[in-house]
Amino acid sequence: MATFSTTLPKTLTLTLVSGSLSKPNPKKASSMQGQKPTSRKPRKASYGASRKSILKKSFNQEQVMFTAPLPDDPAVAIIGGGMAGLSCALYLEKRGVRSTVFDTGVHGLGGRMGTRMIDPQSLIFDHAAQFFTVGDPRFAQLVDGWLEKGLVQQWQGMIGELEVGGQFVPLPSLPPRYIGVNGMRPLADSILSQTTMVNVVRPCWISKLDPFNGMWHLSENGKPHGQYDAIVIAHNGKCANRLLASSGLPLVARQMKKLELSSIWALLAAFEDPLPIPFEGAFVKGVDSISWMANNTKKLLHSLSSGPHCWTFFSTAAFGKRNKVPQENIPTVTAEKVKEAMLAGVETALGHSAGSLNRPFYTRVQLWGAALPTNTPGIPCIFDPHGRAGICGDWLMGSSLEAASLSGMALANHIADYFQSGGARPDEFAVGLHNEFHPLEGHDIGQFPGLGSKEQTDEAQAYQLST
Repeated sequence: MATFSTTLPKTLTLTLVSGSLSKPNPKKASSMQGQKPTSRKPRKASYGASRKSILKKSFNQEQVMFTAPLPDDPAVAIIGGGMAGLSCALYLEKRGVRSTVFDTGVHGLGGRMGTRMIDPQSLIFDHAAQFFTVGDPRFAQLVDGWLEKGLVQQWQGMIGELEVGGQFVPLPSLPPRYIGVNGMRPLADSILSQTTMVNVVRPCWISKLDPFNGMWHLSENGKPHGQYDAIVIAHNGKCANRLLASSGLPLVARQMKKLELSSIWALLAAFEDPLPIPFEGAFVKGVDSISWMANNTKKLLHSLSSGPHCWTFFSTAAFGKRNKVPQENIPTVTAEKVKEAMLAGVETALGHSAGSLNRPFYTRVQLWGAALPTNTPGIPCIFDPHGRAGICGDWLMGSSLEAASLSGMALANHIADYFQSGGARPDEFAVGLHNEFHPLEGHDIGQFPGLGSKEQTDEAQAYQLST
């Protein structure tokens, strides 16, 4: 068991015990934690608040100190239903712990395991995670289950690196690259299907966390959503920061605030005729508006000639940052500007003259405003035993589907161990509350463990040059 020293912030401390509340400083009442949660609609958050002001609020909040005994059958609330949150729920169940997953997804769970299908044209796009690799035996066990069920398969199509002007360098076939047979989203449903002790609530935006009588009370704009013995934050970005800003978890909030995220534009485009491109996927180099392109029709449907032909294009992080707008309400003029810039980038990457690319009959742009981490503490999970709260997510170890899954597994086992201890020795279970962050290397669309090592790339370049 990893042991870390925990130094709590020099602020007032509120001790929560079953049936009673005690405060070290009786002169200062705690409006945040010392009153029973109500269903009264809270004051609307100020979305114009600066990052600095939210940061100050996060650091000045009081630290929750739960001392109530843990029940024999504890329950955990998991906020976020992506790979990390679902893996956490699955592995909590393996340890006999119940959980409820709260997710904002309207169309389904999965987070960045997103697949969009457009009817009646029968268009299909992986518009988030494009593929994944496997490097850890624990994740391999999960993937083996998907293979047995026919949910994933190896992507045998040619992928590589595309330089400006159309110079394509194929990447080696190893390590294996995996894709969802019907897209990525069914993988999330598969994880959920393995459980019987996991409840799902969606679409739901948990907006407030209230510690009261030894438990966490969750609510959505004043509407109660139950009480839990521990909470897991399995999402990130501005929504997670706002949620933690007044939660009574300053150490957790501080670590979340250190996370820096890129912004990436996705362009989904369907063409009547096939593009004159021999590969199925490429990391694009030297083009400002494009970092990745993939043929969904060949990848998912194995179609060689019959249309339509569906492509996913991703921008660079630099392009995403320069053209960032509120992703919930993208202005029409911005959407058109981004679309044209990305299509022009495709022509530049392929070495085609401007305007020579066939125009797509269907397009859709989507901004992933909090796309991928650019820094990481390099730890599997974060857990505050005094507040009975943890964080899981790919960003804690990297930027991949595997990292997300491993983080969820790690936090689930850590929480189960903490429950098994009875919570009598909380300091022994403090993890990741003070770790420093360091820059994260990888592609603009994430990391793929084992893919494209320098030795492999050198061999591929030599092979290309010799032919």
